[in-house]
Amino acid sequence: MSELEEITEILQELLDDTTVPKNVKTKIQQIIDSLNQKTELSLRVNKALSLLDEISDDNNIQPYTRTQIWNVASILESIN
Repeated sequence: MSELEEITEILQELLDDTTVPKNVKTKIQQIIDSLNQKTELSLRVNKALSLLDEISDDNNIQPYTRTQIWNVASILESIN
């Protein structure tokens, strides 16, 4: 499994989590969509990292969710 597939799987789990606020789910879907685009990998990764940064600052998300977000960001940074 590639790192992008792993990231997409983690993000999909967050989308399916009922404790994740709707506004955060919207951004997670944007991240998945941007990672699946056919543009240059570094552009997709940077856009995803920017959105993840916004999500991690959200006060309404659970600590577990924030940890998952940081995990995804860490994987993305290793790609970039």
